[in-house]
Amino acid sequence: MSKYVIIGGSVGGIGAVEAIRELDPVGTITVVAEEPFPQYSRPMIADFLSKEANMDRMKYRDNRFWKENRVQAFIGRKAVKINLKERHVELDGEDRISFEKLLIATGGKPFVPKMEGMEKDGLFTFTKLSDAVWIATRMRKAKKAVVIGGGLIGVSVTEALVKLGIKVTMVELKDRILSLILDATASAIITKAIEKAGVTIITGQTVQQILGKREDEDAVGGVILTDGREVPCDIVVIAIGVIPRTELVAETEIKVNRGIVVDRFMRTSVPDVYACGDVAEGYDFIVGESRVLPLWPVAHMGGRVAGYNMAGKRTEYLGGTSMSALPYFGIPTITVGVVDPKEDAGYEVLTRHDAAGNVYKKIVLKDNVIVGSTFVNEIERAGIFFHLMKNRVDTSSFKQRLLAEDFGLISLPQPLRQKMLLGEVA
Repeated sequence: MSKYVIIGGSVGGIGAVEAIRELDPVGTITVVAEEPFPQYSRPMIADFLSKEANMDRMKYRDNRFWKENRVQAFIGRKAVKINLKERHVELDGEDRISFEKLLIATGGKPFVPKMEGMEKDGLFTFTKLSDAVWIATRMRKAKKAVVIGGGLIGVSVTEALVKLGIKVTMVELKDRILSLILDATASAIITKAIEKAGVTIITGQTVQQILGKREDEDAVGGVILTDGREVPCDIVVIAIGVIPRTELVAETEIKVNRGIVVDRFMRTSVPDVYACGDVAEGYDFIVGESRVLPLWPVAHMGGRVAGYNMAGKRTEYLGGTSMSALPYFGIPTITVGVVDPKEDAGYEVLTRHDAAGNVYKKIVLKDNVIVGSTFVNEIERAGIFFHLMKNRVDTSSFKQRLLAEDFGLISLPQPLRQKMLLGEVA
């Protein structure tokens, strides 16, 4: 029997292994990692596709990680069933691994809507390294691509394809791209930059059918939109978003909402079973409740909290919130928390927009506490605002200075500034 079993070898699982080993140097750890690749940074798969990053640069832990941490790693293997009564995990190939403590860190999977013609060769998703590898292989003969989805994943793969000389059409169902993380003004700035790079952006539409080529009906040759328009292409990338991979617990008593429900210690509804990362609903300190936050740093933090608690150190997860950093198309952008609040919800919104310089800043407050921020093309001080937000600092005494061009640590009240300099705030 393994003392600790972790299903998932990505950032959440890595965080858990490191936390466990800080407290327990001898307890047996077994990790089931479905992907055959080493420990790599998933946010960098667009850089891999565009050939700006190789595998060595993408690694966030070296090849000796499992051995150095005395982990039995089942690489390229898939967990197919959890037996909570007998306390074991079944793998493909009929292996079974018994556990004392279990962490489910299976992540998310791409959301793929049903479309006619989905069986055709040349249809891809874009959430893991193998997707980038497959697309790169097919692109040797491709000249045009359709990207379905104008969110973070869609924008990232679009930029990678553009860098490789592919003509891209982006299709977004909403009325603007990046609508979940940007307001209309910020979205318009990014849209302009993307279109300037030669991308065609179609909003208010989606793909209802994938067409074959005239010379090869089994290969992607184009798409038909909901309004009947036909867009020719050689590949289609579905980049709508991810949903939690909860199928492994579907027939168990582990409680699931949209994701696996966990408490502030990353415990599920079943004793000695934990969950973290994109598969779990972690605490959001801005909204004050748990929800799915498919973010790389949130997964790592949740994994560490789970690992500490599995090893016996009671550790509370302080919470994350929605955070996005967009380095794409030459317009660096950072958004955190509430970015596009409803007018009648009691929020106060401060904005500064320099259209000529493509600079846009927005601060969202509630009861004088920052609950959201957007920085477009001028992101240097975003960290200060995150600290103020995380620590729920009352900004009433310096609120009028928040968007001043020279705002910085010196603009804060001396006691608060001193705490931040000494690292006494989170």
